[in-house]
Amino acid sequence: MTLTELRYIVAVARERHFGRAAQSCFVSQPTLSIAIKKLEDELGVTLFERGGQEVAVTEIGERIIEQSQRVLEEADAVKRLAGEHQNELAGPLKLGVIFTISPYLLPRLIPALRILAPDMPLILEENYTSRLAEMLKRGEVDAIIVADPFEETGIEAWPLYDEPFVVATPKGHPWEKQPAIEPCQLSEESVLLLSPGNCFRDQVLQACSELSSRQSHGHNLASALQGSSLNTIRHMVASGMGITVMPATSVGPGDESLLSVVPFSQPAPQRRVLLVTRKQFFRKKAIETLQQAVFRSGLPDVAMLEDEPRLA
Repeated sequence: MTLTELRYIVAVARERHFGRAAQSCFVSQPTLSIAIKKLEDELGVTLFERGGQEVAVTEIGERIIEQSQRVLEEADAVKRLAGEHQNELAGPLKLGVIFTISPYLLPRLIPALRILAPDMPLILEENYTSRLAEMLKRGEVDAIIVADPFEETGIEAWPLYDEPFVVATPKGHPWEKQPAIEPCQLSEESVLLLSPGNCFRDQVLQACSELSSRQSHGHNLASALQGSSLNTIRHMVASGMGITVMPATSVGPGDESLLSVVPFSQPAPQRRVLLVTRKQFFRKKAIETLQQAVFRSGLPDVAMLEDEPRLA
């Protein structure tokens, strides 16, 4: 068993295709296929189900590939230790961010990070939480910024900030004159939601149990017109299709002419935003610096959590 063979099986698991995996490893497909078959024979197990357009990973293959990823990371750590004077803040950092955070945090985070670590550019991936979790586990990204709860094994998480939710209505809506909205009032209105699979949708439903009950019983919510992004929903609300709930950072100065934004009554529903990486990831200084850049970003309407301890 060699590190090269482990890199091959991790690549096939990532690409779900032998040809693309071979290209990513800069070898021919026969070379990669022979090496993987040799490893399977040595281990006495089948790692991949061949056939069809896409390669499937077997149950035992998933476990072996996950362990292989850890082995490869430890091998990289050995190389780093051999050059212990190497600067952890030099070289790109691969960062994943969920859709409902990236447009509002990144424009403030990147300038702050350039001051703290000018030689550490970000390679960015914007996606859903579930997809980013897979990419983190496979080493395709170094860290991710997601909303709590986030439950995966082999990770470390740092709380970044708490962000309240607000209610957005069309101009002229009766609620715009109210000082605050109770979560239970949402069930009285047509509420536009993000499409299923987005964690912010789930958090909105959790914030209003009556709304969640209507959704589960198939009542006709405006969520039938689900938006693919907060920006899409913002314009649907402005056009009079209904109301929505938005994270506070997503509300910008330009919204004043389109929407009325009303706070929730206290304690307002909110989400906690986390910075997550693998326990084996060796650039700890890079993660700490990224965390500090978030704290210095000046992101409005949030409570920064600089004194919160790291989560196990």
